[in-house]
Amino acid sequence: MHTAVCLTVLFASFALGTELHAQNSTYYNPILPGFHPDPSCIFVPEWDDTFFCASSSFNAFPGIPLHASKDLQNWKLISHVLNRQEQLPRLAETNRSTSGIWAPTLRFNQGTFWLVTTLVDDDRAAEDSSRWDNVIFKSEDPYTPSAWSEAVHFGFEGYDTSPVWDSDGKTYIVGGHAWKVFPGILLAEANLETGEVGEWKTIWNGTGGTAPEGPHIYLKDDWYYLLAAEGGTGVDHMVTMARSKSILGPYEANPSNPVLTNANTTNYFQTVGHADLFHDATGNWWGVALSTRSGPEYLYYPMGRETIMVPVSWVDDEFPAWSHLNGEMSGWSMPRGNLQIDGVGPFIAEGDTVNFEPGSTLPAHFTYWRYPIAESYTISPPDHPNTLRLSPSKLNLTALNGNYAGPDGQTFVGRRQQDTLFTYSVDLDFSPTSFEEEAGVSVFLTQNHHLDLGVVMLPASNGISAQTKYVTNSSDLIPHFRFRGISYIPIPGDIVEPISQAWLGKPLRLEIKAHNMTHYSLSAGPANALSEMRTVIEVSNTAVSWGFTGVILGVYCTSNGGNGSTPAYISNWRYIPQGQFRN
Repeated sequence: MHTAVCLTVLFASFALGTELHAQNSTYYNPILPGFHPDPSCIFVPEWDDTFFCASSSFNAFPGIPLHASKDLQNWKLISHVLNRQEQLPRLAETNRSTSGIWAPTLRFNQGTFWLVTTLVDDDRAAEDSSRWDNVIFKSEDPYTPSAWSEAVHFGFEGYDTSPVWDSDGKTYIVGGHAWKVFPGILLAEANLETGEVGEWKTIWNGTGGTAPEGPHIYLKDDWYYLLAAEGGTGVDHMVTMARSKSILGPYEANPSNPVLTNANTTNYFQTVGHADLFHDATGNWWGVALSTRSGPEYLYYPMGRETIMVPVSWVDDEFPAWSHLNGEMSGWSMPRGNLQIDGVGPFIAEGDTVNFEPGSTLPAHFTYWRYPIAESYTISPPDHPNTLRLSPSKLNLTALNGNYAGPDGQTFVGRRQQDTLFTYSVDLDFSPTSFEEEAGVSVFLTQNHHLDLGVVMLPASNGISAQTKYVTNSSDLIPHFRFRGISYIPIPGDIVEPISQAWLGKPLRLEIKAHNMTHYSLSAGPANALSEMRTVIEVSNTAVSWGFTGVILGVYCTSNGGNGSTPAYISNWRYIPQGQFRN
């Protein structure tokens, strides 16, 4: 019998050994499907034996989604740590699609939830200290968005920061930096209330893999165990560990490193890394990490980096042994918990049936790209009940000055793609009058990677270029369907077709469907005659399989740089999950 304490979360002591328990449960990965990278998870007995997981959000807002579960299988979105602009105004200004919130670490200590993370401005040079804005949030009620504090900033030229409470009462922060002369893991004493930090000291340089990062420290059996990620964020990603008798080191590497990876395998789950460890009420240990469902070909993974979980066996005085990652897992007996969980959002496997009723608000899982202009989104305006009115932004979904949305923002709102197979659709009521006014649906990854199907006002004459910026006779303009894709990866050219005369002046149904693991079909038709729906294009999802984030499916409205002001009205928003591929 023994007592184990994980100082990063101050778990309650438990009186069960960590020997291998009967493996008699089956569960499925990913536990948080779709754009949920860099997971950090904890078990908090004081909050009704609940598990909490936070994940990265980059430029998406609300940021830092927080999920809760009682049984490790049914996860509910309970809030977002970053939920209002005054908490961290600079998110509105960061440039490049890889910027924003990186790698939050969630911990619980003496009645308070702490979240430490980095706001990255990837447009700045690596040696520019202003590139890294490390911040601390805290809350005494994780279910209430307004209870999360504004950011406390602290100085560190790096990222992936994580708090540690030592047994002597001292508090530390550990972080990584891949661009130093000697990249590695650094540690400093810290005051989480004020952001004051001491001298940063390198405590481990990793095992030789690229970019040692994502560090967490756990105290168990009088050993400080250091968990890290190495190998970059691609298919060479891996989890490694080291340990020391002193929090300051020196740390000795686990002879069995890497402890978790699918590099150099044919497994469907790849890029496995950036992990965290926690245990449940019975003393069983679990590990979470990010992964992409791409296979080693690394071509088709529009949901980006997702959260996976594996059982971990942690024998006294030994390094933990991580189970191999697969889509179907056999592991510890799952905790028995009810599904009565507070919080504002849905369970992760739910679809959407959203009708924008009067007096309602947008669902908690709806997502913008950076901070929204609130006036651009109106639910059930008096002349259009049960709709979402979108006021157009001048900027469309593509980059401005390198990915910065500008102070006027982009009118776009969506939800994460969380299923391999799905159907997403909306009704669109839109009557444009000016050249290049446009509204539609998008498969949106970043400002440089998106696939759009919209209704756009363009010249009727085939002899007038659809790209012409000067149209002298407005009578030459008629609504068209337009498919347009933006990506670094070759994609089909624009498809521009006049809308059928019989369909004009009526609501239209726009649909995005993933009918296999590699392609989307984008379709349109009259909202009151779905039998007339037709596919405009089938397009590979490789165009939106890139980078740090995952696809957001949503609606947009833009004047494409013009002076048009015609709003679009969205209704009958539906997202229907239709299957997950796990191998």
